[in-house]
Amino acid sequence: MQDLKVTLVQTALHWESPTANMGMLEEKIWQHHTETDMIVLPEMFTTGFTMNAAKHAEPMNLTTMKWMKQMAAQTNAVVTGSYIVKEQNQYFNRLVWMQPTGVYQYYDKRHLFRMASENEVYSFGTKKIITEIKGWKICPLICYDLRFPVWSRNVKNEYDVLLYVANWPTARIIAWDTLLKARAIENISYVVGVNRIGNDGNEVNYLGNSTVIDFKGESLFYKSNDEIVHTHTLHYDSLVAFRNKFPADLDADVFTM
Repeated sequence: MQDLKVTLVQTALHWESPTANMGMLEEKIWQHHTETDMIVLPEMFTTGFTMNAAKHAEPMNLTTMKWMKQMAAQTNAVVTGSYIVKEQNQYFNRLVWMQPTGVYQYYDKRHLFRMASENEVYSFGTKKIITEIKGWKICPLICYDLRFPVWSRNVKNEYDVLLYVANWPTARIIAWDTLLKARAIENISYVVGVNRIGNDGNEVNYLGNSTVIDFKGESLFYKSNDEIVHTHTLHYDSLVAFRNKFPADLDADVFTM
């Protein structure tokens, strides 16, 4: 199994300005000049965490999808992150997993952040996805999903990397740091968390703290409060060796949802 190169894009976002954000992100990606397999953008990377869905939602296969398809093809890497999608008069905080071939999958955020009334604006997702790149199995989730371990449970090691894209505010950053490590330990998997920085249009501050954590809960990369585009290599042999040495998954509780 080949190693996996993951690129984390931690950045401030232009409030409710998709054109400005896509232009800014495209520039950052091209200036990075590093070969990668996967480029991870924050939650709602075109707008910031807005409840103004009626104004900024797009049908699938419009501007943002076309941009993601173009970026994936040009970088020969998966491009992923979430944005606002309208479908049958419903709005979704939707993560798109765009492959270089143009083939894609998507995940709709399951746990909607009611403290910001997200549950009153958006419809919640009903299923998670396990996608694949270079033989690695990836489970992508979104922000508030991090607080709910049952939803992210790695049943029979069905994934190798648990991925969170987020707009997680500074006021609760201790929870972000702590829960990402907990998810890595309990699921015996790598965890990648990509968060934004700066202030949004509601004057909510974000510190970033984007990170890569290994299956033992050890931080392999961590960056706070800076604009970064960072590529980190994950080693499959190390993951398998630890799972074989410490097969806690064999003692996991059996359940269905």
